Amino acid sequence: MTADVVEMLRRALEEDIGPGDITTRACVPAGRAAKGIFLAREPLVLAGAGLLSEIYRLRGGVDGLDLLKRDGDACETGDFVAQVSGPARTLLECERVALNYLQHLSGIATMARAFTAQVSHTKCRVLDTRKTTPGLRILEKMAAEAGGVLNHRMGLYDAILIKNNHIAAAGGVADAIERARALRKPIEVEVRTREELREALRVGVDRLLLDNLTPGEAAEWIREIAGRAAVELSGGITLDNVRAYAETGAEFVSSGAITHSARAMDISFRLELA
Repeated sequence: MTADVVEMLRRALEEDIGPGDITTRACVPAGRAAKGIFLAREPLVLAGAGLLSEIYRLRGGVDGLDLLKRDGDACETGDFVAQVSGPARTLLECERVALNYLQHLSGIATMARAFTAQVSHTKCRVLDTRKTTPGLRILEKMAAEAGGVLNHRMGLYDAILIKNNHIAAAGGVADAIERARALRKPIEVEVRTREELREALRVGVDRLLLDNLTPGEAAEWIREIAGRAAVELSGGITLDNVRAYAETGAEFVSSGAITHSARAMDISFRLELA
């Protein structure tokens, strides 16, 4: 687990517990032991289970933690996800933070799995995007990957993606591409018109991003591209239409909905005395 993720978890616990859980301290004796079960209350794809051990460690640790399901596992209603034993105060202090991560990340993994199922009969692969919750990108992309999609670039620093505003600032498609070649990395460029498409193909790129086309329009553009560059389709791609876009012949489709529109899944925590 990276230092960034550990710090993220520490801050989440600090945000929730602050100087102390006054309800738990008032109600629960300091030495009382307990055990708890994380329970899936609806079908889902799990993500975030690997965070539990660090969450508990940051609050002093527990006696035992058993992950009954792993990230990427499908769970049915009533399945036990994990069981934990230790000080009752620790289990109660960590309950909400642990559930927040499990519910949110499992929602993303579940959405991702639904997207990949829609395109499984094609050669097309689903990509996530940078449309993530600020500060949670690394975890949300981890969850998307657990659901079966491919991680697109993590940020602005690890891949070249020339978009319409870069093209405008550079003075044109060809100028933007030629300047980017100095980095000696694969180049992806967004094209909005057939003229920009032909200019990008003439100069040469590794991948073309076709944005906000209908499936019919995308299929027509892909026929013109004829394999001279890989194609990614984006813009308005949802669970309802991703199948049609995948069937155009594109190598990739990307959807921000996987991370920004996934609902939290219903996972509960049940505690009892040891």
